[in-house]
Amino acid sequence: MLDLNFVRKNLDLVIEKTKLRGVDLDFEYFKKVDSERRAFIKELEDLKHKKNQISKEIGARKRKGEDISSLVEESKSLDDRISELEEKVRDLNQKLYDFLAKVPNLVHDSVPVGEDDKDNVVVRTWGEPPKFDFEPKPHWEIGETLRILDFERAAKLSGSRFVVLKGWGAKLERALINFMLDLHTKKHGYVEVWPPSIVRRDVMFGTGQLPKFEDDLYLIERDDLFLIPTAEVPLVNLHREETLKEGDLPIYYTAFTPCFRREAGSHGRDVRGIIRQHQFSKVELVKFTTPETSYEELEKLVRDAEEVLQLLGLPYRVVELCTGDLGFSATKTYDIEVWLPSQGTYREISSCSNCEDFQARRANIRYKPKKGGKSRFVHTLNGSGVAVGRTMVAILENYQQPDGSVRVPEALVPYLGTDVIKPE
Repeated sequence: MLDLNFVRKNLDLVIEKTKLRGVDLDFEYFKKVDSERRAFIKELEDLKHKKNQISKEIGARKRKGEDISSLVEESKSLDDRISELEEKVRDLNQKLYDFLAKVPNLVHDSVPVGEDDKDNVVVRTWGEPPKFDFEPKPHWEIGETLRILDFERAAKLSGSRFVVLKGWGAKLERALINFMLDLHTKKHGYVEVWPPSIVRRDVMFGTGQLPKFEDDLYLIERDDLFLIPTAEVPLVNLHREETLKEGDLPIYYTAFTPCFRREAGSHGRDVRGIIRQHQFSKVELVKFTTPETSYEELEKLVRDAEEVLQLLGLPYRVVELCTGDLGFSATKTYDIEVWLPSQGTYREISSCSNCEDFQARRANIRYKPKKGGKSRFVHTLNGSGVAVGRTMVAILENYQQPDGSVRVPEALVPYLGTDVIKPE
């Protein structure tokens, strides 16, 4: 969330940055509400000052034994108006808060300007897409041949966009999760966390999922609780309403969780396979840093996620998102896209973002500087390290063999216990 005083003092900049995202908000409404609020606050302060003066006068007259009835009447009248103004100010405060909750984060000046993903910029590529002497199959055909992906029984249980992983499929999922967590905790210095997958409404608000994305979330209405769409939500909120010590920063967390998304608006896209599921697994990376180091930490975050794909030998590219494709809470984002032979293109497998103090303001996460002074908001960063299901897709497609089997990446063999997955 943006600071009210910052928005007020830099309104033209905020409007310009918001338009760069392709977001249309009624800032005239904001100016009107803010102007009314300030006028009421000024009147409220004047009336409170006047009431204090009358109170002093009442005291002086009482000591002299003089009549105070007119002053008491005037004081009561002021009390009524003060109560009325306080109610108006509370109402306008809520309106301003609700408006600011809908304003996206300001894009960093280095972010390329563009309308959508067609204007994203490729930063680098790694690895060469494999060349096959046979027609490569899509992962859902490979998975069904190997009897490791069961869409029919998943639909019987839960409907469309779900999958049952069986045999080597379930083992491959577990192996990938352990491989990623071991890499991030043992080599990259992250602390592993096992957070709840159900969270409160204010927790969703803290990371920016609410109010904008409520239609894409699974809500447990009876308890007003949400299934998490990503472990970013509970990990960032671990320190909500806390003031950390600068000496404890940066803090690195990683977590494997199931993730749940309704995928509202994705009708007709990726209807086959496990690219876009309502429930999927992801290993998440979250950082808490000082403002001075957050962009350096963003580059490190991307490299941590990249190493997962490098060790698995999966070709990928890193893409810097343009202003029109940037997420609501992010100031700058890199997507890592893995090569999928069946589609002949790269598809997102990780998204790494710096949110600066946007989420920290919403969740009230601060730190105390070493040199003293007022506490400051931390900067938060998040990234997939990486999406497990899409990594499985990439392995099945990039490592497929003509007999229907799939070679296992060398780094994964110790976790899976085999170097090849064969049809039963």
